Amino acid sequence: MKFGVVIFPGSNCDEDMVHVLQDVMKQQVVKLWHKDTNLQGCDFIVLPGGFSYGDYLRSGAIARFSPIMKSVIEHAALGGYVLGICNGFQILTESGLLPGALLRNKDQKFVCKNIHIKAVHNNSLLTATLDTTKPMKIPIAHAEGRYFAAEKVLNEMDRNGQILFHYCDENGVVHEDHTLNGSIRNIAGVMNDQRNVFGMMPHPERAAEEALGNVEGKAIFESILSMIATKD
Repeated sequence: MKFGVVIFPGSNCDEDMVHVLQDVMKQQVVKLWHKDTNLQGCDFIVLPGGFSYGDYLRSGAIARFSPIMKSVIEHAALGGYVLGICNGFQILTESGLLPGALLRNKDQKFVCKNIHIKAVHNNSLLTATLDTTKPMKIPIAHAEGRYFAAEKVLNEMDRNGQILFHYCDENGVVHEDHTLNGSIRNIAGVMNDQRNVFGMMPHPERAAEEALGNVEGKAIFESILSMIATKD
């Protein structure tokens, strides 16, 4: 599996993602510059966290028009895998690759801390091997992480199984009090209806090795690789 990590001006989690994929998960990784249009034969594209273009205008709104995004959109349309983390998730919603939008946090403040999320089901690359009854401690760091979509869209996503993760407490209880950003229905991650484009606000790459004191995020990468292996 060949991963491509896109680097925008203002990306600050690109090296974290490269390190986890390359050094921890032992995968081939290529860095893709935002002005490029060639995905260099990558099978799986990752849009990392950060503040692309300084988050001027609106998070992800400018990055959506980067030259490389045309290629990423084409890659997704052909069934290629795409994952957006935090700012990457925002870019994917701005690009129309994922439904909904990421709005300012409910208290209008930047939030950076460990939270808990729980997989909704096992019917995706990211969640296939996760325990859906077990909460995972994963860091968040964002000011615009409040997921929103119209009620009709949310109901359709529910029916299609497009919601990947819910914010919850340390016991796995899902309640609106357990989302610091105010995300509708406690949504922390979603996918498209073709099940090849994924977005989540929490940072699993910041919880993927013992040196960080947390390896719970590594399970998400392990799930991705194990499921792709079964498709080869």
